Amino acid sequence: MTRVGLGFDAHAFDDTRPLVLGGVRIEGVPGLAGHSDADVVSHAVADALLGAAGLGDVGDRFPAIDEWRDADSVEILRACMAAVTEAGWAVANADVTVIAQRPRRADHRAAMVDNLARALGVVSDRVSVKATTTDSMGFTGRGEGIAALAVVLVAATDEGGTPPLG
Repeated sequence: MTRVGLGFDAHAFDDTRPLVLGGVRIEGVPGLAGHSDADVVSHAVADALLGAAGLGDVGDRFPAIDEWRDADSVEILRACMAAVTEAGWAVANADVTVIAQRPRRADHRAAMVDNLARALGVVSDRVSVKATTTDSMGFTGRGEGIAALAVVLVAATDEGGTPPLG
């Protein structure tokens, strides 16, 4: 059996913080406002992952309390993956789109893919990170923040803990 989850996250820019996307710190641009490190890529993937497994959302598991202030979102994703594994699911693939006018993400894409794949316990060819703009429309187009949309496919594991997919 397979199931699909959809995740979305968006944060406004915050000049006082570093920018982290997919666990990659990107220099020379403002960071994002948020309780954790505000990594919209990791948050969107975590929500898609939890949704696919029927385990709620990242806000339920990691509420905006002091314990999670400035938390590393890749570590949050790793913890979500542990819960998904315990529930009998494995990731078949994950696909995420970053929506922003800036910064350019192409130079950081491979590192984001590697970080996400490690957190999800899969080989990197099962993870895709893409980028798009909104042609200057909406809050991302006006350069006010960044959004991310993710889809994750999970498969029920066999007794050995591996998905029945190739």
